[in-house]
Amino acid sequence: MPVLTGVDAFSTYCYLLKAAEHRDEETWGWYLLELQARGFDPDNTIADGAKGLRAGQKAAMSDTSCHGDVFHILKQFKDFVLSLTRKVQGVTSSRVDQEEDIIRAQLAQEPTRSMISKWVHLNRREKRLFTLLKDVKTLFQWIVHDVLELADPTLSVRQELFDFIKVELQQRDDGEFPMMRKLWKALHNQRDQLLAFSGVLDQKLAEIAIRLDMPLAKVREVCLLHRKQTTSNAYWEKWNQLHQGLSGKFYYLMEAATEALKQTSRASSLVEDLNSRLRNYFFLRRTLGNSYLGLLQYFLNHRCFMRSEIPEREGKSPKELLTGEPHSHWLELLGFKRFQRA
Repeated sequence: MPVLTGVDAFSTYCYLLKAAEHRDEETWGWYLLELQARGFDPDNTIADGAKGLRAGQKAAMSDTSCHGDVFHILKQFKDFVLSLTRKVQGVTSSRVDQEEDIIRAQLAQEPTRSMISKWVHLNRREKRLFTLLKDVKTLFQWIVHDVLELADPTLSVRQELFDFIKVELQQRDDGEFPMMRKLWKALHNQRDQLLAFSGVLDQKLAEIAIRLDMPLAKVREVCLLHRKQTTSNAYWEKWNQLHQGLSGKFYYLMEAATEALKQTSRASSLVEDLNSRLRNYFFLRRTLGNSYLGLLQYFLNHRCFMRSEIPEREGKSPKELLTGEPHSHWLELLGFKRFQRA
């Protein structure tokens, strides 16, 4: 039974949690229209490659862009790298075993011509697969650290690098690995969706440059500073260089760039996290059916965070973070009286 889920990226407010018979265009469109009637109006959404979800949003919210989720494409790329690694390890193991068989046959003065022929074949295949693995790993590192990284070059540069990676994968596809073909086709079909976040970030950085009366190039330099580890010498060398060049404006620029990066989402990780937690609820409360999802949604939205990596969230509920207004305990909102120790 599909469960349609939607979560706000910054407040973690769950605005949709419905069990449905289908997850097609009509079902998604129906619930999105229902949400719109209650004031749902996001700047953009983030989703994986689900056709029903995307078609439903296009039908119900044609003016709202749906960005791609970088998590799934990176996982698909990583899975192929791991699969290819295991293939290389298997061929290497077979080649080593064959060498040992040849040595034993030579000691026993048995014919080894066919065995050597097989060894030559395994050796060639090992070298070819190892070269392919090395190339694919390099392409994977590029797409992780140079294309889909949040603090990175402009959209046009990312697009060139993205197309280069896709072409390089396509040229190495000889039909032996179906995962490779699926990967470069996915890259081809999802490029604009996956890089949509970069266009949003470029616009934010341009607005910062205008607001602070700074060259856009300097704003991007401060943005790229976030790629470096704060514990590295390279970070502080660049930090000092920018501080000397920008003087008092550096701190305002650093704060604005940090906030712009923080407010730019690339993945639907919150939905994936919620779905993983829902599995436990479905297993432990399966006798209750799906009617309790509304109460669960209410609980998740009004329960305060006891701890969080983001200081602004600690001690507040998703509802408070979304609206900026405090509210009573979720049990009291339901009309119950909380137990108080004397």
